Amino acid sequence: MARNKLTETKIKSLSLPGVYSDGDGLFLRVRAGGSKQWFFITRRGGTRVELGLGGYGQGTAPVSLALAREKAQAVRERLARGEQLHTPSKTFAEVMEDVIAVKHASFRNDKHKAQWRMTLDTYAKALHKKPIAEVTRDDVLETLRPIWTSIPETADRTRQRIGAVIDHAKARGLYIGDNPAEWRGGLKELLPARQKLTRGHHKAVAYKDLPYVIVRLRQSVATSARAVEFAALTAARTNEVRQAKWSEIDFAARLWTVPKERMKSGKEHEVPLSDRAVAILEGQRQKATSDLVFEGGKEGAAISDTAMVKILRESGAGDATLHGLRSSFRDWAGDETQYPRDVAEAALAHVIKDKAEAAYRRGTALAKRAEMMQEWADYLSTPSAMDSPTKPSVI
Repeated sequence: MARNKLTETKIKSLSLPGVYSDGDGLFLRVRAGGSKQWFFITRRGGTRVELGLGGYGQGTAPVSLALAREKAQAVRERLARGEQLHTPSKTFAEVMEDVIAVKHASFRNDKHKAQWRMTLDTYAKALHKKPIAEVTRDDVLETLRPIWTSIPETADRTRQRIGAVIDHAKARGLYIGDNPAEWRGGLKELLPARQKLTRGHHKAVAYKDLPYVIVRLRQSVATSARAVEFAALTAARTNEVRQAKWSEIDFAARLWTVPKERMKSGKEHEVPLSDRAVAILEGQRQKATSDLVFEGGKEGAAISDTAMVKILRESGAGDATLHGLRSSFRDWAGDETQYPRDVAEAALAHVIKDKAEAAYRRGTALAKRAEMMQEWADYLSTPSAMDSPTKPSVI
């Protein structure tokens, strides 16, 4: 078959959407938006097989005409040797299921499993029936565009998870070419930059108003109320509190040690306990029937996230989230105390990316954190909050 029909000059001048042949199976597809992608077409057993070879002039690794021809020749040589290029029947959804199965094995909690499933089922649905080998950057773009500005955090997670599916396919030989979901692979030229968007955040009660919510929480005898208050006092993540076990509590040392398996950072975290936190634990211990500190309605089951959110909002927190309690603490520590930033960050178990700061904060500053958490507990028990009808504000 004739080859080398295209030239760099001709390619650069192409603006009309369509498919242009370079010969012997190599084609260039020009999209309505101006993007250009290389692909190779062959037939195996009567079935049309299309292999993506990357984008022309896009991203950090653009595929030039010369490189596209090299890739096409590599495909022809594999075909000549009778090698299987990929399984044409594999759809995006089928590969997606394989990826989710692999990911689930490494997740520490059911929430992350559900998030992966929901994101790909809901927001990547348009890709499900498409053969994985035929997914292009334009397909990814059209999938993301409806949600990119309205729910930016979810949109970017969707992009990353679509990328993970494509990477899985590439590792199995089901996809050839650059990953079309890579941000720097071309999408950054086609979508607004993330830093220019309004990032989502967890709504939180303003720390100056949180004592009023705590007062109302204390009026309830429900386990969910104690769990929420304990979360506020310790600035811990919800799952860390819900799954807290008596074997992790050292009453003598006034210390709660959260195992690495339950930490987002994957590292063990020590939490100093204030007087009020210890009092909550002592009250829970008197009615304990299992190793769980905060038991739910069913014996041996942890208190649910739903029950905690419900009691938080019934206590006047509006639409604030449980995670927002950590923000309330961080704002208080930054605005109302003289504790160094690294001490507050250590209390939140945040991973420090700056190597110099991480080295400086190698110790856990446990003594300082113990002082800080006691001051936080005292603040949340501010006497002036006891009789005030002021409605807390949510930020």
